[in-house]
Amino acid sequence: MTIKSMAETSEPAVQEAIAAELRLLDPRVRASEVLVSELLDPEFFEFGASGRRWDATTVLEATSAEPAGAEPPIEVREMAGSVLAPGVVHLTYLSDADGRRAWRSSLWRLTGTGWRMYFHQATPTS
Repeated sequence: MTIKSMAETSEPAVQEAIAAELRLLDPRVRASEVLVSELLDPEFFEFGASGRRWDATTVLEATSAEPAGAEPPIEVREMAGSVLAPGVVHLTYLSDADGRRAWRSSLWRLTGTGWRMYFHQATPTS
């Protein structure tokens, strides 16, 4: 994974959400159903770049079926975040996986077990 021009922030909540988002993009983490489960909120849902609606169960099925390293490395650019409310962080960034680029938006919320992704959306771009 390559990270370029990530926005600097001193806000601890944003830093923690960014670290969690980057863990979710790590192929070694994505290959582990246990590790992905620790990062997704039980109520998680996503509108993927494909237009498909995903939930925690379908994401776990898809990511655990991928052999580690099967997907191209993901380049992350222009990552930025803001605190929307105590315990809620919104992240945005541009991803590039072997020429497949998408603007991404994630909502993270702090739970009793740490930061978990509640919502994600990917919009393809050229």
